[in-house]
Amino acid sequence: MDRKIKKKFWTPKKIAYIVGGVVLVFGIIYQIWWADHRSTMNVERDRLSIATVKTGEFTDYILVSGQIEPAQTFFLDAVEGGMVAEVVRESGATVNRGDTILALTNSNLQLDVMQRETMLYEQINNLRQTRLFLDQNDLSQQGQLAEIDYQISLLEPQYKRFKQLHEQKLVSDREFEEVKEQYEYNLKRKELTYASYRSDSIARSYQLAQLRQSEARMQASLDGVGQILNNLIIRAPISGQLAMEQIEIGQAINPGQRYGQIDVLDEFKVRVPIDELYLPRIGRGLRGNFTLSGQTHELEITKIYPNITNGRFEVDMEFTGESPSGIRRGQSVRIRLELGQSEESLLLSTGGFFKDTGGNWVFVLTSDGNAEKRNIRLGRKNPEYYEILDGLVEGEKVIVSGYENFGNNEVLQLK
Repeated sequence: MDRKIKKKFWTPKKIAYIVGGVVLVFGIIYQIWWADHRSTMNVERDRLSIATVKTGEFTDYILVSGQIEPAQTFFLDAVEGGMVAEVVRESGATVNRGDTILALTNSNLQLDVMQRETMLYEQINNLRQTRLFLDQNDLSQQGQLAEIDYQISLLEPQYKRFKQLHEQKLVSDREFEEVKEQYEYNLKRKELTYASYRSDSIARSYQLAQLRQSEARMQASLDGVGQILNNLIIRAPISGQLAMEQIEIGQAINPGQRYGQIDVLDEFKVRVPIDELYLPRIGRGLRGNFTLSGQTHELEITKIYPNITNGRFEVDMEFTGESPSGIRRGQSVRIRLELGQSEESLLLSTGGFFKDTGGNWVFVLTSDGNAEKRNIRLGRKNPEYYEILDGLVEGEKVIVSGYENFGNNEVLQLK
């Protein structure tokens, strides 16, 4: 007898379908809620530069190139023009103060000097003649006074005798009056002559003072005119090394033309061009240093030139100690110029990543050996380090090489 077989509900096939559906649902939910949807890129680790974030002393400085120059330079400018007659010292020679460097000749100048000297000598002679005339006039007036005094000395006793005799009626009135008139005349004459002499003496003293001043000025002018020809012999104003353009015999040099300079080689300074970006932060007293032949030499800014040319301004830096031996004029040195005080900070090595991110984010290595994008905030920068203000902690590793090949990917899988 046939028996009806009941169909099972939980068949292996159905169970497999249900399990598959559940897995699919959970897979979809995982992809929606928990799966990493960030774009990734495979990168070879050996091609990357990786730096470790560390805590250290941050020194705010920049690297600049400077050129060695003498601390003192005296320029040579021609006072008078002329033709070069002789070159006594060549460029590069060491000269002492007063040494002859060049000899010039100028016929027109020599003739002009002779004419001016002749004119001045004539004026000086005229002044001396005037002074001689005043002296002679003074002597003449003194002679007149002496003559009057002599006449009075003769007439006074005669007048007194005649007066006594006249009182005794021993001489006539006419004889007494003649002697009296002569005596009184000479007294009056003396009074007038002395008044004239006193007035003339005051005027003469004033004139003589003016004549002496005029003569002194003319003598100084004469000395100056004589010095003009001395300017044709060019001498070193100070001891040092002569630096001069190529000058040949017969070459014309114009008045005021700069033809060379003398460098004092006892001390040196460094002329440093700096980007105008740092102008507000540069001041006198800032220090820097450079290394030469294994020795570090300290410098200090002593002068700032505010003129900006091609985006740069210049400063003069002088050595705080003795100038290093062996340096030469025109030699270039690389200077570490400090802009502020050192302080403890969180540091990240500089690298090419900055030009791609502007310092706003970096790729930080994770515990699984990959790297992920993270926002950060940077502070000051020097040629070695960036100052980290936010986004990183000490010990983390950061890719500091360029990011130009990473596109917009947020995760790098390192191999």
